[in-house]
Amino acid sequence: MSSKGKVYFYTLGCRVNQYETDAARELFLSAGYECTTDVTEADICVINTCTVTGEADRKSRQNLRGAARLNPDAVIVAMGCASEMADGQIDADVVLGTRDKNEIVTRVEEFLSARKAITHKTSHERPTLTKHDDYHDFGTIISPEGSRAFMKIEDGCNNFCTYCIIPFARGRVASRSRESIREEARNLASLGYKEIIVSGIEVCSYGSDRGEGIESFLGVLQDVAAIEGVKRLRIGSLEPSSLTEEFIEGIGKIDKLCPHFHLSLQSGSDTVLKRMNRKYDTALYLEKARLLREQFPTLKLTTDIIVGFPGETDEEFNETVEFVKTCGIDKVHVFPYSIRKGTKAASMPQVDGTLKKNRCEVLRKLSDEQESLFAQGQKGKVQEVLIEADHGDMYVGYTREYIKAHINNDRPLEIGSIVKVQAVDTLYSSLICKVF
Repeated sequence: MSSKGKVYFYTLGCRVNQYETDAARELFLSAGYECTTDVTEADICVINTCTVTGEADRKSRQNLRGAARLNPDAVIVAMGCASEMADGQIDADVVLGTRDKNEIVTRVEEFLSARKAITHKTSHERPTLTKHDDYHDFGTIISPEGSRAFMKIEDGCNNFCTYCIIPFARGRVASRSRESIREEARNLASLGYKEIIVSGIEVCSYGSDRGEGIESFLGVLQDVAAIEGVKRLRIGSLEPSSLTEEFIEGIGKIDKLCPHFHLSLQSGSDTVLKRMNRKYDTALYLEKARLLREQFPTLKLTTDIIVGFPGETDEEFNETVEFVKTCGIDKVHVFPYSIRKGTKAASMPQVDGTLKKNRCEVLRKLSDEQESLFAQGQKGKVQEVLIEADHGDMYVGYTREYIKAHINNDRPLEIGSIVKVQAVDTLYSSLICKVF
């Protein structure tokens, strides 16, 4: 059977977006198309957009225009959050939002038949903020990573932080059925995936649309861990205000759960957190980090911090720097605040751009130091590494704590296997290892 055409994909934004790109790829493959990594040879170019910040919105539009410039004959498809929130014309032939991505092949073929722009606005309204939408289930999604697979269990968010547009783009929380989650996990394990990363827009809210508490999310993790063939389990991100002591004790009993948690922070200043409309303060965050370390003694703790949030003073920024040290956060993903039209923070007094840049440099330097110290603390220890790549002179993989490991190739190792190694040295924040 001959191919119906070649499709190129480009993803901006979060892990959930990457999962949904993989889902779109599966839909095209099932319909008789083939995929390409070369935008210039594609018949169809799919850009999965992000709108979490003004900068993400700009990059989404830039990538759409860039694809059209590099390949003017291709059908340009915009999907995802930025296309959902676009007020004006988007530079694409087919535009899908956040609730109709499963119709992507049909929409493209409609365009090819009619050569008339197809937009999501003719097919459905934006996600509602007054009720929970149904979860749109793609079934089992094959990750191109080979040994690790992302699995989406939840969509939407109910938090309404003052800097974030995502609840308006994706709607309120919508949870996947536990049976569907178990089925995908079984399928992924049968295909040889050793590690599953459980993800969502606000994954700790799983089940809240059905009136369930965080124990429902714990049940999902226990379900997946119980499946034969799943060797490792990770969680995409945790929300401090959602965590209970019982939940943390519960996950501490899941042997397959890796001791690496991304605990959302955004700022280490209580006054900034209040302006952000976050549902916790630094004292609560510190307590949740302490409880996690009780259950996971080798824990690697990572977080996100927004630098230069409207009104952030030198004192508030310094509070954030000191909190990162006090809490012992091992890696910080640093983001300069970017105005997102339609959010409350967009109308607040803004911080000077140069000042934001300088503050980002300070925090990134601290993060590099913290992550290097964490890696140095692993020297001499025996680690389990999931092998993900063969670079010829060495194998590369990740420990349970999500530290990158470079392993000598004095014996053949299988991609996707989990091997015991000893860390003999460090290279910045990664490990140099030998097979144990």
